[in-house]
Amino acid sequence: MFLKLDSMASKLVNPASQVGHPVPRMRKMLKTHSRSVPAIIHPWTRREKSADGVRPIHTIKVAEQSPGLVDDNKEINEKDKDNREVEQIKADLYQAVQVINRGIFGVPSAKKSAILGLVELLESQNPTPDPTLNLEKVGGCWKLVYSTITILGSKRTKLGLRDFITLGDFFQNIDVAKGKAVNVINFNVRGLNLLNGQLTIEASFKTASKSRVDINYESSTIIPDQLMNLFRKNYDLLLSIFNPDGWLEITYVDDNMRIGRDDSGNIFILERSQESET
Repeated sequence: MFLKLDSMASKLVNPASQVGHPVPRMRKMLKTHSRSVPAIIHPWTRREKSADGVRPIHTIKVAEQSPGLVDDNKEINEKDKDNREVEQIKADLYQAVQVINRGIFGVPSAKKSAILGLVELLESQNPTPDPTLNLEKVGGCWKLVYSTITILGSKRTKLGLRDFITLGDFFQNIDVAKGKAVNVINFNVRGLNLLNGQLTIEASFKTASKSRVDINYESSTIIPDQLMNLFRKNYDLLLSIFNPDGWLEITYVDDNMRIGRDDSGNIFILERSQESET
């Protein structure tokens, strides 16, 4: 600081006047210049008068959020809220379909209405509105958790599904690349040393719209032979219940749940499975 002031003084003072009184003149210039230099105040500091004189008052400037950042945060929060709502609906739906054997032997009307209401709520928030354009989400193995298809009255009696034969899990394997679907229905026969068997139905499908596929039945088999012998007399009845011929509207699909409605008005709820039953 002193070097800068000395330099400034040397430029302002006449050289001739320095001969007689060099020191006092320089001191005078230093004093004069020091009074002209203002106090350094921080850009965010203001001065305020007080009983003690002038004192600096420090303030903090708060950065304002840009409108774009606010909008982005709002959108993220809304998505998180929607996701939580969907997960809660799914949890309620899973709870509703417990202990009803997938609905295959009938469901009380109040329970059926409650399930339908939850299904419609999920369908209204379908994260994949064009499922046939995103078939990678549809492909793979699925397990049936609920259906409005029913086996009641004389049908159930003829098929021996009251006490003699029980239904096991229902699986569906979808091969998107080949346009094939394989439905597997497992059975347990109590009277034959707990014989286990399965009905396998193979079908092909092709895209009909952004959310619908047309399905054509191709073939079916029952194994082992002992199970086929039990169903042989009523095999056509069995196929009429599980035959997938027609069209299917995929009304909801995410990473682990799929809902569909067929041309007969039936609803199917499936969850993704790691098993592959063929």
